[in-house]
Amino acid sequence: MSRIAFFDCPSGISGDMTLGALLDAGADPELLDRCPDALGLGAEVRIERRREQRGHLGGIRVVLHCGQGPPRRLPDLERAVSEADLPERVRERSLRALDRLGRAEAAVHGLHPAEVPLHELGGADTLVDLVGTFWLLEALELDAIFASPLPASRGIAPGTLRVLAGTGAVLEPDPRSVELVTPTGAAILATVARFQRPAMALERVGFGLGARPDPGNALALWVGHSAPEAAEVVVVEANLDDMAPNLLAPLAEDLLAAGALDVTLAPVLMKKGRPGQVLSVLAEPADADRLGELVLRRSTTLGVRMIRASRLVAGRRVLEVELPMGKVRVKVKELEGRPVAVAPEYEDCRRLGGDLAEVVKLAAEAARRELGLR
Repeated sequence: MSRIAFFDCPSGISGDMTLGALLDAGADPELLDRCPDALGLGAEVRIERRREQRGHLGGIRVVLHCGQGPPRRLPDLERAVSEADLPERVRERSLRALDRLGRAEAAVHGLHPAEVPLHELGGADTLVDLVGTFWLLEALELDAIFASPLPASRGIAPGTLRVLAGTGAVLEPDPRSVELVTPTGAAILATVARFQRPAMALERVGFGLGARPDPGNALALWVGHSAPEAAEVVVVEANLDDMAPNLLAPLAEDLLAAGALDVTLAPVLMKKGRPGQVLSVLAEPADADRLGELVLRRSTTLGVRMIRASRLVAGRRVLEVELPMGKVRVKVKELEGRPVAVAPEYEDCRRLGGDLAEVVKLAAEAARRELGLR
C-alpha cells in the first residue's frame, strides 16, 4: 500500500497556495522557514503564515514578502538551487521545474532559455515557491502524487500552457477571466504529478488559500494511502454440450496463453437433459473481442456472451521461505497493505518431494511466522 497525495484544483493552483496546502496537511513549517537561507536569499525574503477563511473553507495562507533583489535570469535561479544545501531529490525536482519554466517562456518569446527575461518568475518568491514545495513534499514521504483536471480560464497565460503541454494535464473550460493556474503552479504539477484521480484511503486534508478573497479560492491536498480500485473486466461465456472433454483443457490453456486473466469450466445440465460445460473467460476489456473470437474458433459453440463486470483485486506479493529441504515461494494476500493469508506455490512444494501436504503446511507456517500472522 503506497502513501499518496492528490491535488484537487477547482480554483487552480499557484506556488503560495501549494505551500499553504502542504502546511495545512501536516508538513513541517520549519523546512519552509529554512528555504531563504538555504538559497542564499538571506533577508530578501520574509515568510508569513496565517490561517484565514475563504467562504466556508478555512486553510493556511502563505505570503512571501520579498525585498528588492538583483534581476535574475534562468541561469541565476539554477545556480542558486545547485549551490543550496538541499536534499538531492528536492534539488533535482526544483531544477526540472525551473527548466520547464525557462523552456516555456523561451518558446513564448522566441529566445534561448538563458536569455529570457523572466519578469515576475525571476524573483526570489519563485525560488522559495518551488524549493519550499518540493522540500515539504519530500518530508511527507510520498510514493506518488496525483492531480485533478485544471480550470482553463479565459486568457490563460501562454507560458502556463507551454509548461503543461505534453504532461497529460486535463484542462477544463472555466468562464472566469482571472489567472487560476500560474506558471509556477503548473510547473510544480508538471514535475511531480500524474493527472488522474486515485482510489485512496484518506488520512488528512489540507487547504492552501489564494490571494483573492473569492469564496472557495483554495487548493486542496488529500493525503492518504492507495486503496484497491475496482477494475472493469469482461466475462466471455459459452455453453458447450457437444465438445469432447479431452479438448477442453487445451482450450483453457490456449486462452490463458492468449492473455485471459482466468478461465474456468463448470458442469451444468442443459436442454433435453444433456450434461454440458459453461466456459467462462475473464478478460481485460481491450482483449475481450479477440478472446471471444478464439472461443468461437477453437470450440463448438455458435455464440459467446460478453458481460461487463467490475473486479476488486486484493494486493499480492511473493515471499520466499527457507525449509530444511529447500526454498518455497509463498503468495501473500494483502488488504489495506497488511498480509491476511498465505498460499505456498504448489509446484515448489512438489519439487521438494516427500509428503506434499506436510511440505505445504511447513511452508505456510514459515511464511506466517515471518509475516507475524497467527
